[in-house]
Amino acid sequence: MTAPISGAHRVTDTELADAAAGLLADGFRLALVAAHDDGEDLRVVYLFLAGRPDRRTELTLTVPAQQPSVPSLAQMSFQAGRFEREMLDLYGITPVGHPQPRRLVRHAHWPEDWHPMRNDAGPPPDFVAAGGFPFLNVEGAGVYEIPVGPVHAGLIEPGHFRFSVVGESVLRLKARLWFVHRGIERLFAGRAAGDAVELAERISGDTSAGHALAHSLAVEDALGVQLPDAAHRLRALLVELERLYNHVADLGALANDVSFGLANAHAQRAREQLLRINAEVTGDRLLRKAIRPGGVVLQELPDPDRLQALADDVAEIAELTLGNSVIYDRFAGTSVLHRHDAEALGTLGYVARASGLVTDARLDHPTTDLPVTEVTATTGDVLARYTVRRDEFAASVALCRNLIDGHRGPLDIRAKIPEAAGSGVGIVEGWRGTIVHRVEVGADGAITRAKIVDPSWFNWPALPVSMTDTIVPDFPLTNKSFNLSYAGNDL
Repeated sequence: MTAPISGAHRVTDTELADAAAGLLADGFRLALVAAHDDGEDLRVVYLFLAGRPDRRTELTLTVPAQQPSVPSLAQMSFQAGRFEREMLDLYGITPVGHPQPRRLVRHAHWPEDWHPMRNDAGPPPDFVAAGGFPFLNVEGAGVYEIPVGPVHAGLIEPGHFRFSVVGESVLRLKARLWFVHRGIERLFAGRAAGDAVELAERISGDTSAGHALAHSLAVEDALGVQLPDAAHRLRALLVELERLYNHVADLGALANDVSFGLANAHAQRAREQLLRINAEVTGDRLLRKAIRPGGVVLQELPDPDRLQALADDVAEIAELTLGNSVIYDRFAGTSVLHRHDAEALGTLGYVARASGLVTDARLDHPTTDLPVTEVTATTGDVLARYTVRRDEFAASVALCRNLIDGHRGPLDIRAKIPEAAGSGVGIVEGWRGTIVHRVEVGADGAITRAKIVDPSWFNWPALPVSMTDTIVPDFPLTNKSFNLSYAGNDL
């Protein structure tokens, strides 16, 4: 059921803004912007998506490689402004008219004239300290700053947070990421289209199945590979298993952040049971090596009754958590992301759904017909982000049972990956939200460009917005209620 790109249009710099504005007015969202180094020219592809029905449109603008520039769309789209800043850092493409064209990916020690995604970039030059990263200073009586990170206690990845505070009340929070930029997109180039899924699985480790599926769908779309419906349903099952173990971990961690360690202990027990189920189903606790371009391979189907028993356990854990009046009071009204802000920032997944937005790639961009139960809330606070994941856990188990009971045929389905040229898009509703991959494959069957957008890219800017007028001690709770990926953002 994957829809082809229904519209692919080449535009000039004078036509770009009007074309983009028309698509946004027609209900499309800007899902991805990918720059390409074609030698004498640079090519920029803008991918717009709309759902129910599935619609996909690309606008392509070509600019000269020498002193390249594009008209900025930042005034009409917050997301466009961030994609443009990324292109400025990685490709040296100047967004003309951008209101704030400051660095996004590149830190101060990156050389000003080194753009690592250009073909002639060469090896990284020496990185040296070149001054601090500018933060907006909030001034006034009693205002002080609290810097947190980038190095944190425990195992979390690096990110720097700068709080401007009066007493305990947060006036402004600025997040600085990209401390673990790995050049993932560059690493895809030159790999055979059928043999790069291992890299996709490592984009964000807790979303191995989601990224593997998005990558595989993009390759299959590029090369015209068609799979039977049974393969799409087995793949959907794996993505739901990934949703389950991550959601229950967060339900426990949120309880733990308000000192309800008992609920966290039971949630971690349920998570461990789900990881063991993953290993039985695929041979890997993180569901790796099961999804690849052209196929899916399972060792066995999970026991639906065992999943249902875990769903009953999780429902009881959530009931005990929210039944505690102190915990409920800490969750309710804390770090509210209002619907209009969630919409303007382009949020995805449970963050968007907790603020009342209806978004789900399983229904917006389906690969197979799934009986998905949509879960939303309206208050946009920590409580809403908790209850959405609680209810999504139950809905996901019901969907898993449907997929298991309805499966007929083999668990090993594979199709040949041809050596051909083309471009394609893969869209998946991962556990955090919609994942989008776009690939281009050369005539020799090797990937020439891969562009990846994890939902964390869209959701990170919403975290500081939700923290306005929240107290500093609630930051760990708020951060966990979003639970965004550093690695998925810092490609």
